[in-house]
Amino acid sequence: MTATALLALTFNACKKSSKTTTEPTTDTDAVKTEIINQFLDHTVSPTYTKLASYTDQLVDDLKALKTDMNQNNVNTACVTFLEARKWWELSEAFLFGAASDFGIDPHIDSWPLDEDAFNNLMASPSMIAALDSEDGDVVAGEQLGNALLGFHGIEYVLFRDGQPRNVADLTNDDMIYAVAVSGDLRNRCFQLEVSWLGDNAPASHREKMEELEFNTTVNGGDFSYSENMQNAGKAGSTYVTLTQALQSIIDGSIDISDEVGTSKIGKPHTGEDPTYVESPYSQKSIIDFYDNITSIKNAYMGGNEGERDENKSLHAYVRSINTALDDRIVNAIDNALAKINGMAAPFVHNYADPSAGEAMEACQELSDVLAEAKDAIKDI
Repeated sequence: MTATALLALTFNACKKSSKTTTEPTTDTDAVKTEIINQFLDHTVSPTYTKLASYTDQLVDDLKALKTDMNQNNVNTACVTFLEARKWWELSEAFLFGAASDFGIDPHIDSWPLDEDAFNNLMASPSMIAALDSEDGDVVAGEQLGNALLGFHGIEYVLFRDGQPRNVADLTNDDMIYAVAVSGDLRNRCFQLEVSWLGDNAPASHREKMEELEFNTTVNGGDFSYSENMQNAGKAGSTYVTLTQALQSIIDGSIDISDEVGTSKIGKPHTGEDPTYVESPYSQKSIIDFYDNITSIKNAYMGGNEGERDENKSLHAYVRSINTALDDRIVNAIDNALAKINGMAAPFVHNYADPSAGEAMEACQELSDVLAEAKDAIKDI
């Protein structure tokens, strides 16, 4: 009887060890801390640094265009705009934190542009004069409203039908508006950068935040958003545990995958709102979608391209828990990128194409498997 019992125990132990889910064999707190630091230093920090730099350059380019209205200056501003736009889209997997707490996301990236309001603005000499003042960026940020602010207002001035706008079609009032709105855009992107990087952000950018009296800390306290995440599980952090901090990264990825699939692609494709097309004037919608999913890849795989360390990533951590689940996540990311890349372009003219529906499904699959990953790490 004793021998039989021992045999049964041995058999059950063998059954348990054959599961694909296994406990990580390393110090999990140290592993989680490494993942968080890698995410902050090699995904968040470089992304917001580039975004701040290109939006700052965009202000200079638009001022140069306003001073000297020629096609070459239009083209230059368009190139800078698209670079700034790229880095914004690459940040959307981590819109949690400063972007949501300070309302920056809707402030700089609402669409569609309210063209009627734009025309009314152009017909108001007093508002144009206010925007043309030394504090035009502040006037824009405080008085125009989200439907006239941010990337899409500038895009409307600079692009038509997917191409840089003909300089002959631009007016001085257009440029007054674009310069003021780009100044506000830069200010908000500086706020993102300083909020996450803290004292590591450029001194001039931190000084700008102090001048504008913009909040750049978590709940107005002492922690930058990076410090808040680094101190997860410690006094003063909004993250009760390190696991909760990791789950917030997954949540951010789920949110943008859902948004791309159900809203950015889904609203026009299903007929819910055919006017809800992102970046219609530059016709870069599909690039926006692709960069959004790339932001998930960067967050999950351990850094931006060229800065990635997969050994310090959610990818490696999930893989240590459940190899099959990680395989499904990696495949779902790649599939979503492939389906978006295969969409009929430009999206503004092809949103009803079946390829858009396939991209929607791929985004939903990605969201679902990421939700499984969040659940898989909750007790580890």
